[in-house]
Amino acid sequence: MKKVFLILSTVALMFATQTTTAQDKSMDIVDIAVSVDDFSTLVSALKAADLVTALQGDGPFTVFAPVNAGFAKIDTNTLNSLLAPENKEKLSAILTYHVVAGKVDAAAVGAALEAGNGKAELTTLNGATLTAVAKDGGIYLMDQSGNYSKIAKTDVMASNGVIHIIEDVVMP
Repeated sequence: MKKVFLILSTVALMFATQTTTAQDKSMDIVDIAVSVDDFSTLVSALKAADLVTALQGDGPFTVFAPVNAGFAKIDTNTLNSLLAPENKEKLSAILTYHVVAGKVDAAAVGAALEAGNGKAELTTLNGATLTAVAKDGGIYLMDQSGNYSKIAKTDVMASNGVIHIIEDVVMP
């Protein structure tokens, strides 16, 4: 498990040297998302799914937030369809698949990965499971279809939880 700690240490150092995202512990998860240009598609999706108020609640929540480039990987017609009012329930299921109840910071993910020999299961708000996996020198989320999304930045702290930035949208 020394390898997992080495990976986590390397990832933490990489994140520490990257440009930081707007972060103010007095801001809630939605406030932070709105303040970051690279979350504009996520914010639009949260509004379309009517989840803004829920993510402004007390929490705590852990949000694995896809950047705009992650949403751009979804076929345009599919994405537009998901944002349509008649697909609010389906969009909500996808977005709540990116949220875990409680505050799961990078240290907690690291401890879970060590305990799970490089894998840790996370139960999302929609009741499905995401699996955190240490691989290729980073930490990834694996969705139920076996697709991976790299965690690009961890521990963006909010007043009601924590945001981890991911490179792709994960699907239940």
